[in-house]
Formats: sequence, C-alpha cells, structure tokens
Amino acid sequence: MRFTSIGLVMLAAICWGVSGGIADILMTKGWGPLVVSLYGGAIGFLCFFPWFLFRFRQNWSFSPRLYIWSLLAGIGVAGNFIFYFLSIQVSSIAVAATLMYTAPVFVLLISFLLRIERSTWFKWGCIAAVLIGIILLTGAYNTESISVSFLGAAAGLAAGLSYVLFIFGFKNASSIGKPQTTLTITFFVFCLTLSLFTKKDEAVSVLTSNDIGWFLLLGVLGVGIPFIFYVFGIYWTPPTTASMVAMVEPVTASLFGVLFIGDHLTSIQLLGMVLILVTITVLSVNQAG
Repeated sequence: MRFTSIGLVMLAAICWGVSGGIADILMTKGWGPLVVSLYGGAIGFLCFFPWFLFRFRQNWSFSPRLYIWSLLAGIGVAGNFIFYFLSIQVSSIAVAATLMYTAPVFVLLISFLLRIERSTWFKWGCIAAVLIGIILLTGAYNTESISVSFLGAAAGLAAGLSYVLFIFGFKNASSIGKPQTTLTITFFVFCLTLSLFTKKDEAVSVLTSNDIGWFLLLGVLGVGIPFIFYVFGIYWTPPTTASMVAMVEPVTASLFGVLFIGDHLTSIQLLGMVLILVTITVLSVNQAG
C-alpha cells in the first residue's frame, strides 16, 4: 500500500511538471503568472466542488481541525505560487527553483522536531543528493550567469516554506476528513487568496481569449487530476518522503520543455536529472520495503 501511495505522489508531481510547461506557454503568450495560477486553481476547484456536493451529508464535517489544516494547506499552495513567481521575476528561474526545492530539508527538520519521523543518515543523504541534482538541473551553480538579489533569495525560501505548509496541511487534513472536502476547502482558500493579488481586468479578459483551452488544460492537468492523486497518496506517505518524491516535478518540466517547447539540456543537466531520478527510486523502494 505504501508503494502505491508513493506512486500516486509521483504521478501528481509528473502532472505538475507538465502543467509547468503549459504555464510557460501561457506566460510566453503574454499572460501574467498570477492570472495563470488563479485560473489553474479555479478550474481545479470546479473539479472538486461537484465531487464534494455529490454526497454532501457524508462529506460534510464539523471538525474544526479539518478546516484549520485545509485552510493552512490553501494558504501554503497560494504562497508557494506567489513567492515562486516573485523569485523568478527578481532573480532567475534557476535560483527560484533551487531555493523552493530546499523544502525537503525544512520538512525533515520539522518532522524531526515534532517526532513525526526519525532522522536518519539515509534520509539526509537522499536530501543532499536531490538538492545537488536540482542545482545541476537548473544551472544554479553557474554564478556568473545568475542574478541573485536579497528579495529573490528571500522569496525563493518563502516559496519553499509555503510548500512545507502545503505538505503538512494536506497530510493532517487528509487524515481527518474526506479527500473531496479537503480539496474543496483548500482551493477555495487558494482562489480567494490569489484573487487579492491578481489584476481584475486581466482575469476577466481570459474568458474571451483564444487561450481559454490552454487554461482549461492547465486547470485539469495541473490541479484537478494531480491533487486527487496527491491527497490519496499523502495519507500513507511520510512528509519527508512525499517532499522528496515530488522533486520529480522539475525533471518532468525539463523533459516537457525539450519535447514540446524546443529547449535543450546539457550533459550536466542530464546528470542532475539522473541523480534526482535514481535517488527518488532508491528512496521509494526503501520506504516501500
């Protein structure tokens, strides 16, 4: 069962990686990152809400803890998007991605402090290997071609911390209530939060644009499908393992760029990709066994 759960988390990360490529296409077309994120979350919410209403009495819960953890998960997802894109704008995607994917370190530290998981050298080794792979894949090691500012670094770390909040929020909420309830509350909070930062005229113009199909695909493939996988997978998967397995996302995004956008990968980037995949595979087999 644990191996299946890890597989679901990995499938969710693959979908997120593909959706990153779709989001890149939309931003290349001139759409702002916040409106892209807002529509992705809103379409995802429209996928979850009918599922929640289908058996309303069974899905409804009076547990305050469920609403608190779902609320925190929604804030975490929204914060992750906002800070990640801010870091990209003021620094670079390499810096933003590398700092955001320090999340497993924070997850392990919090899990250790709260005694959710036991700290082991094996887990620390996996985290180190994944972070090295991310640095090689994103090119963050090339300091001459990367612009780093205090705001960019702070935003990147904030994106990573928001990702941690999202993981723990989902982990705890999914252990209390039904998946459809957790997802509905989480993405209602997500949409409400992002709507405060998104330009209203740009958001309205999406509805009459020729790119509405891309937005629908982003919402279904980037939110609707993967978060259903994730909310079931996270139930049986330890937070640290989930955060590391989800690192397959940048690998998928890079492959999407090569296959459909015309990007090219260097030998160093391929090495980083292989390092990430091998580490995740070893970790998954170890946790399943």
